[in-house]
Amino acid sequence: MPIGNGAMGAAVQGGVAQETLQYNEKTLWTGGPGAGDAYDYGIPDQSYTDRLARVRKLLREKGALSPETVVKSLGRKAQHYGHYQSFGALQLSYPGLDGAVEDYRRHLDLQDGIASVSFRKDGVQYRREYFVSYPDQVIVMRLSADHPGKISLQAALNVPDNRSVKRQWREAGTRVSGALEDNQLAYAGEFHIEHTGGKLVRAEKKGSWTVEQADSVVIRLSAATGYALQYPDYQGKPPAPKVGAVIAAAVEKKYDALLTRHRADHRALFERVALDLGQSPSDKTTPMLLADYPSNNTPAENRLLEALYFQFGRYLLIASSRDGSLPANLQGVWNHSKTPPWNADYHVNINLQMNYWPAEVTNLSETTGPLFDFVDALVEPGRRSAEQFYGADGWTLFLNTNIWGFVGVIDWPTAFWQPEAGAWLAQHYYEHYLFNRDREFLENRAYPIMQGATEFWLDALVAGPDGEALLVSPSYSPEHGDFTEGAAMSQQLVWDLLNNTRAAALELDERAYAKKLSGVLERLDPGLRVGSWGQLQEWRADLDDPENTHRHVSHLFALHPGRQITAEQEALLAAAKTTLNARGDGGTGWAQAWKVNLWARMKEGNRAHKVLADQLQDSTLPNLWDTHPPFQIDGNFGATAGIAEMLLQSHGETIHLLPALPDAWATGSVSGLRARGDVTVSMAWQDGQLQSADFIVGVDGPVRLRSDLFRENFRVQHLPTRKVVVVSGEGAVRQWSAQAGHRYRVERIVQSDE
Repeated sequence: MPIGNGAMGAAVQGGVAQETLQYNEKTLWTGGPGAGDAYDYGIPDQSYTDRLARVRKLLREKGALSPETVVKSLGRKAQHYGHYQSFGALQLSYPGLDGAVEDYRRHLDLQDGIASVSFRKDGVQYRREYFVSYPDQVIVMRLSADHPGKISLQAALNVPDNRSVKRQWREAGTRVSGALEDNQLAYAGEFHIEHTGGKLVRAEKKGSWTVEQADSVVIRLSAATGYALQYPDYQGKPPAPKVGAVIAAAVEKKYDALLTRHRADHRALFERVALDLGQSPSDKTTPMLLADYPSNNTPAENRLLEALYFQFGRYLLIASSRDGSLPANLQGVWNHSKTPPWNADYHVNINLQMNYWPAEVTNLSETTGPLFDFVDALVEPGRRSAEQFYGADGWTLFLNTNIWGFVGVIDWPTAFWQPEAGAWLAQHYYEHYLFNRDREFLENRAYPIMQGATEFWLDALVAGPDGEALLVSPSYSPEHGDFTEGAAMSQQLVWDLLNNTRAAALELDERAYAKKLSGVLERLDPGLRVGSWGQLQEWRADLDDPENTHRHVSHLFALHPGRQITAEQEALLAAAKTTLNARGDGGTGWAQAWKVNLWARMKEGNRAHKVLADQLQDSTLPNLWDTHPPFQIDGNFGATAGIAEMLLQSHGETIHLLPALPDAWATGSVSGLRARGDVTVSMAWQDGQLQSADFIVGVDGPVRLRSDLFRENFRVQHLPTRKVVVVSGEGAVRQWSAQAGHRYRVERIVQSDE
């Protein structure tokens, strides 16, 4: 059961006589500048522009080059890249609790952010509660029983063997501190034991404690490192004083106060969205619901699992991305290994971006702060990367990055080249503005990032063979095929960036710059071509194989999360559908999650639901974590976003209600979803038809609404006055003038009202 507060995470494993609370602090990484002189942020000392020119020349002559050929010229072996680390484990042993127990239950309350374990043994009811507080920055455990004197335990703080370790007894607790052997990054962790009744004694093992016959025990645990998100050295303050101060402050607060503060903080985010898909409570455990899905569950139980999965994704984002921490990585914040898969790093050819797809639409905009802080810190090394690899202004990075400002390339042939990553990351800044309409954010934070990424591409684009079309070269469609010029995803990403930057420039009255970008966009190859068998082409040449079922569908970026392909472009939508049908519904967890979103964008609700069902059956672990395999969290976040996309879309200038409602969700309701334009939406539907929708509007201006389910018989009322609002437009799209801070209701007019 995962718990977390953004910076720290822990896995509640639920043992009875032995419990291992494995925990993490997101800045504990090997590698980086402290690991040796060879660490160079992935940036070569000597310019690669000549190498780049040679590759471009060969591509122009031959049309395509194998990844193995290109990596020989442009790839580099990463030195001291590093791995995200497990911080350690709080090892708890409970003498006398060996053997069978009754009524065992392990539980994670998503609403309160509290994990618990309960059981009965020898007539005594035991309960253990666990949470990670964001307000107080501590992991908290409470151990209790319904009989006095029944809590006895031994506690020790263990750390992996790749670091120096100093253990110190503190007053009623232990501190472990030291440094990683690899890079000498300082770390410190500390726990404190508070007991009611019984006694607390030091154990023979250094730093260990024994609690004897207590009525209840509260353990507070915190951790930190000497890391700071600041290029080039990433060195902050010594962590031990910080950890000591955090524990001391937490000890001053009673357990109930810690719990109250945590619950209020967590609920303030989590409770913003409620989803009813027609589910009902079930006696089945979550693993049972998953194992029986969909054929051996009742329809209501299947809807329960789907709604739970949606809210679990929101829970995971709250738990792994809060202000003051690093963004959610490939495993969020949870990792038990010294060498996790893919370093548990930040892959920026979709994975980091997918982590934040649900942030805005599911009303968790605050969780994006760590992403923006992280990308902001990549700009300075990213300028060096742009200069050394391309001789270009602006900033860029490639396929993957770490917490040490890595902005260069690696030497894996099919996964090393993605200079469009900066363009994709910049999209999140503009999306944040579109959802929240925060002009100060746009002007002072988003626009400089977007403009820097744009300046890179203004230098990096090359004229095509016809001398007119501007192309990305070299270009690679992620993990698939050969290197070419102007692969579809590359062109679509650059189009998205330039189009968004132009729109932002117009918003900020930077008209000369907007005009400049308009001229470039007129020449830019948009990356949209319909091929010989009706597919959306992955490359400029018609190379797509209709029998290929590769998990990547990168050339559909223009459909989602881009908005280059709109509902009015029927030929392109049909081509995208042909591509998706050919590729099939399988793939890894994140790939299936992307397909949920893509089918939702095409208004194919039943197909989106079918892919979601496949993901639950094929790519979901018993605790609902996504599996690549192994565990990789982006599929959770992508699927949560996909469910929201089925219920509400707002790309373009129109809010679309229930655009991809599947038959399985014929009756239900949702509250608190967010639409672009700073609008909060709640709605209810029955038998596949919208009954009513409420809109809380954050800025003055028109609300444009699309719903094919109104059947022309509807009205818009201002709440709470119930005054009917004047509506204009015809067909499925209507609009009215709204005032900031006001609430409006759109509802069907039933026969008795007519």
